[in-house]
Amino acid sequence: MFTLTPAAAARILDSAQQSDAEGMALRVAAKLEDDGQLSFGLGFDDEREQDLSYECEGLTVLIAPPSRELLEGMLLDFVEVEAGDWQFVFMQTQAPGSCPPSSCGGCGSRGGCSSGN
Repeated sequence: MFTLTPAAAARILDSAQQSDAEGMALRVAAKLEDDGQLSFGLGFDDEREQDLSYECEGLTVLIAPPSRELLEGMLLDFVEVEAGDWQFVFMQTQAPGSCPPSSCGGCGSRGGCSSGN
């Protein structure tokens, strides 16, 4: 399952407030590029029928079917990479198919931990 840190959630909630997107869900997407690298996308959106939807750190997270397997075990953080330079960072935190020790639902919650949900 994709998770995010309190720092990432706080920054996203602040961005939502500044852009009049308060209360909207956070859509997270991933794509495997031709060179084998993963690219990621974040944005505020409405839920669609096939979306995996769950609560994490005060946000509703939406993940479309094509991104589920790629985002499994990923953690989004908001970190200072250099003095004064803050960025969102995606990190692989677990082997795909295992459950994270998180407060974002875990196994048995809506969507569960498998990539087949």
